[in-house]
Formats: sequence, C-alpha cells, structure tokens
Amino acid sequence: MSLANASETAGLEEQLQGWGEVILLTDKVLRWERAWFPLALMSVVSFAFLMIYYLDPSVLSGVSCFVMFLCLADYLVPALAPRIFGSNKWTTEQQQRFHEICSNLVKSRRRIVGWWKRLFALKEEKPKMYFMTMLFTLAVVAWIGQQVHNLFLTYLIVSFFLLFPGLNQHGIITKYIGMAKREINKLLKHKEKKNE
Repeated sequence: MSLANASETAGLEEQLQGWGEVILLTDKVLRWERAWFPLALMSVVSFAFLMIYYLDPSVLSGVSCFVMFLCLADYLVPALAPRIFGSNKWTTEQQQRFHEICSNLVKSRRRIVGWWKRLFALKEEKPKMYFMTMLFTLAVVAWIGQQVHNLFLTYLIVSFFLLFPGLNQHGIITKYIGMAKREINKLLKHKEKKNE
C-alpha cells in the first residue's frame, strides 16, 4: 500500500471510529456471513420501497426525510453504538477487518476518481469518440428509464448494489462471468468455422 493510501486510510479510520461496530455488522450482512442475511437484506429493502410506493412522497419530501434520517443516524450512532455493542471489547481481528474495510473504501474512491479522469482524458484526446460514446450510453439509459418505472428501477439498482458484495464474496459473479466468457468464445469459434 502506498504512503498516500495509508494516510487516507488512517484518516478515514479516524473519521469513522464512532461507526466501527455498525460498519463491521453491516459488512457481515453485506458479505452474507450467515445464510439468512440475503433474505433479511432484501426484506428490509423491499419493505422500505413498498413504504415509499405506498406513501408516494414528493421528491422534496423524500429527499428531506432521507437527509433527516442521515442526520439522526450521524448524531445517534456514535453515541449509542458503544452502549449497544460494548466497544471496550474491540478485538485485534475486528480492528484488522475495520482497517481492511477502510482501505477498500479508499481504493474504491480512488478507482472512481481514476475512471472520472480517464473519461475526461478521452474527451481531450478523442472528442468524437467521447461524444458518440456518451450520446449512445445516455440514449440507452434514457430508453431504459422510459420503459421501467422510476421507483422499480431504483429498487433494482439499490438491490444490486447491496447484494453485490455477497455475490462477489461467494464467487457467484465470477462463476457467471466465466460462463458468459465461455459462451462468447464458443460463438466466436463457431463464427470463425463458418467463415472458413
């Protein structure tokens, strides 16, 4: 790990110290350490989206309630977490896992910033390619948004992002990507044979 990454990770650990126990618990749920975690996760997400659908708040009310929930969590979690979890029982293993989580968050942030910089580098180096790629991508996204209800599309996106760590941890994504690669290779070989 580079010195900059280590410094950023240490800073993030310090900022999130009050959230340590909650982050570790969330990490266990997202990585499906127990067989019933995916079901519980999807039940909570489904219930939240059903409540949003039922209440049908305006955008302003929805954003206001969401930010209010974040403010309450930011105030209450650091104060209540030590009482609920007993932070004086913080083990070396928990500290190491917390460090790994913070390190992964820093790496993910750097990756996103790198993609963003590459996108603007493409804009500078190949403006026509950038323009065509952005136009096509945004047209596809607009078409999908027109075909699928906003709330349902948001539900699918949130569900995917929450299930992704567990799918990745249990090798399900790797398995299906491998299957897709094999099928594509078969199609390409079949096409080559037809051309000969």
